Amino acid sequence: MGCLSCFRARQKTVKPLKKDDSYSDSQSAISPGTISRHPSDKVKSKISSESKKESSHEGSTHIAAHTFPFRELAAATKNFRPENLIGEGGFGRVYKGRIDASGQVVAVKQLDRNGLQGNREFLVEVLMLSLLHHPNLVNLIGYCADGDQRLLVYEYMPLGCLEGHLHDLPPEKTALDWNTRMKIAAGAAKGLEYLHDKANPPVIYRDLKSSNILLDEGFFPKLSDFGLAKLGPVGDNTHVSTRVMGTYGYCAPEYAMTGQLTLKSDVYSFGVVLLELITGRKAIDNAKPAGEYNLISWARPLFKDRRKFPSMADPLLQGQYPMRGLYQALAVAAMCLQEQAATRPLIGDVVTALNYLASQTYDPSTYSNGSIKSKSSTSRERRERDRRSSADRYGTNAVLPITDERAHKDQRVYQEDSRSQSRYPSPDLCLKDAGEHCLVDGSENSVRDPANRLILKKRFK
Repeated sequence: MGCLSCFRARQKTVKPLKKDDSYSDSQSAISPGTISRHPSDKVKSKISSESKKESSHEGSTHIAAHTFPFRELAAATKNFRPENLIGEGGFGRVYKGRIDASGQVVAVKQLDRNGLQGNREFLVEVLMLSLLHHPNLVNLIGYCADGDQRLLVYEYMPLGCLEGHLHDLPPEKTALDWNTRMKIAAGAAKGLEYLHDKANPPVIYRDLKSSNILLDEGFFPKLSDFGLAKLGPVGDNTHVSTRVMGTYGYCAPEYAMTGQLTLKSDVYSFGVVLLELITGRKAIDNAKPAGEYNLISWARPLFKDRRKFPSMADPLLQGQYPMRGLYQALAVAAMCLQEQAATRPLIGDVVTALNYLASQTYDPSTYSNGSIKSKSSTSRERRERDRRSSADRYGTNAVLPITDERAHKDQRVYQEDSRSQSRYPSPDLCLKDAGEHCLVDGSENSVRDPANRLILKKRFK
């Protein structure tokens, strides 16, 4: 990630814009007639003289979002009082408000006219969220374009953003537990899957980060801030060439170096977010010592030794996580973060793996000092207990009796499959994928496990 010198500042979204910039860089992101959508109303007001010139390149534009007069939004936020401020980003400040006519609680984002984003990002945001609808995407209620005022009105997310629940927690705030983290990861991946696989043509999010994942009641995640979104490559095209924009620490290395944007660029950014969820560390943290301030630089050496996986877990979890689930989640993150875009998994495979991990609810009462009390022990652990029992009975040099015939049968099958270049490895194989390791147990349940199937598919494809 040291190649990202093109960014102006760390942990800040860099979105350069000049008044005379042509529309060509954003036109592929806002072709409303080509995106699968529900019927919508015509534009009810002029976005601005600049936006009109830009949108004329695409013909008539249809936007389903409601248009608000500035006076109504000022009243909803009590004239944008500081006590109503709930957030601030590259676009501007976000205020909590209540629409008088409907009584609905909303989040109002006001464009900073001196900020890094401009009319282009505003227009892209309105169009994208008007045309794309999914439970894991934030809902755009409307917008305001009175004079030089630019405001976006969203559904209110009561739990704020993911970043606020992972980093710099106040003493009175409880850290996210393992089950909630996996639920958030799976939901965010589903939103990304919709953009990549369900939208037609596909949409590249381009700015996935923990601060852009908002949380509804029950920690239900929704992707927000689509000002940098672009339509993905279609036909024989393999990438979209564009100016490098994004957030330092989350941007895929090949995109930062070449400006060639693909769907796998989003997969890399998702890997960073997933690693944040697992480790509790920031993508970029200048408070950390040299060599650790960049999350990916810190994690890459640790991916190579599974014995160090427990040291990567967020200390705020206090050991309350399933060891096998930790290994699998780290393996998925490691594959998403591979430097070669072609070797990263498709987001659909990531969703399958994370859905499984999220469904495996962790219950601390079934664990005692890291040992599993329930019958869910893996065959590997059972064989280890049998070995110890055999050593106690017959001495340390005794041969292990075959006490688990099924486990040994599975072992022989997987070893034979491994020798024949099958997709299944032997049970003792420590999977190495592009220099990153993950433990894959050889039991039958392990191979049926969707998280492991993703790992195995990438290794033995």
